[in-house]
Amino acid sequence: MSTDTKTLKVALLGAGNVGSQVARILIDDAGTLAARTGARLELVGIAVRNVDAPRDYAAPRELYTTDASALVRGADIVIELMGGLEPARTLILEAIEHGAAVVTGNKALLAVDGPTLYEKADAAGVQLSYEAAVAGAIPILRPITDSLAGDKITRVMGIVNGTTNFILDAMDSTGAEFADALAEATRLGYAEADPTADIEGHDAAAKGAILASLAFHTRFALEDVHCEGITGVTASDIAAAKDAGYVIKLLAIAEKIAAPAAAGKGSGKDDGGRPASGVSVRVHPTLLPREHPLGAVRGAFNAVFVEAESAGELMFYGAGAGGSPTASAIMGDVVSAARRLVLGGPGRTDSTIEVLPVLPIEAVSTRYYIDLDAADQPGVLSKISALFAENGVSIESMRQTVHREPGENEGPGTAELRIVTHRAGEAALAATVAAINGLDVINSVTSVLRVEGV
Repeated sequence: MSTDTKTLKVALLGAGNVGSQVARILIDDAGTLAARTGARLELVGIAVRNVDAPRDYAAPRELYTTDASALVRGADIVIELMGGLEPARTLILEAIEHGAAVVTGNKALLAVDGPTLYEKADAAGVQLSYEAAVAGAIPILRPITDSLAGDKITRVMGIVNGTTNFILDAMDSTGAEFADALAEATRLGYAEADPTADIEGHDAAAKGAILASLAFHTRFALEDVHCEGITGVTASDIAAAKDAGYVIKLLAIAEKIAAPAAAGKGSGKDDGGRPASGVSVRVHPTLLPREHPLGAVRGAFNAVFVEAESAGELMFYGAGAGGSPTASAIMGDVVSAARRLVLGGPGRTDSTIEVLPVLPIEAVSTRYYIDLDAADQPGVLSKISALFAENGVSIESMRQTVHREPGENEGPGTAELRIVTHRAGEAALAATVAAINGLDVINSVTSVLRVEGV
């Protein structure tokens, strides 16, 4: 290495599973990184709560410190892997104020307060990178911002939470109930002791907000995302979906749609006063055809499916979590930031050339799967069909299975009705389900799920 090679000081905040692997790469692969960036990346410190705690990778003890603020103020590149909102937010803002490039994997912070951080980084002319905040090792954010920069993305659908995909896949492959699949995910280390953020969809919603912001050049926050988790998905739902040729996945979906103005960002009108396009960002359990590329994603893996006007359909697949895979994404951002610091030029965060309105879930049009428990008697099907027609929802298919007590071949029983609709609006579907619930021949509406990919 040349003696005049520039040295860039790197501060690492956090030494957990991912942070330890980042430290290992910075120390063990220093020569390779210098060749790739044109600068020596010197790890000057690692901020932790306890300098003596055991870690996956033990860096030299003198690197560990509890004074994160002092570490940030002396760095050229700050890598934030602490997680949570505070003190991560304060330290990132401090790094930006001191002109340091920032690399983070903190999807929760970006989803809640990303717009503020982006604006501060823009104003300071520093780079804020966050590839690892979505889908772990999968390189998805740079392809959206760089490779597809000359195209128009119309939709992004992703399996972006490995815990929920593991649970749903286990239910699909073994017939297990939700609680049993969750217990197995916990035993194997895929689920946290408190899995609420995963199973209620909050983690996927945070990532959906980030994907939508980049894909549609408008800054979205967590509050803009319609969110439903998987706790209501039953083994019966999984079996019925399988029987019909579908698989259930928790999807984060961001799509640009033409809809009337809605409360939210932007005016919702174009220059001529006509309804403008908007963006719907949503997370919910979804039926997918088993042959759809996302339908084949197994275990704790992640995948993101992108639809663009010119490029068509693209899918990015890989490990969505884990120390080494996520460290790979972090280091990609570190190398990019280092190259910019060596060559000069303004920092990059995201591109916000548009301000599109956020559309509520009621503006979405999709297909639906409805499972009904009804009385087995004449006229039931005609009553149900009439309510669908009255609300403007067209039935694509209907399947009936009659259930009776063992040994009973005649007499009253119950009928399970599985209905798949043609594309319909969310509001029309909700009105239909409410009307059906009011029929005296309906025992219960046991499941309502959206259908995508067809």
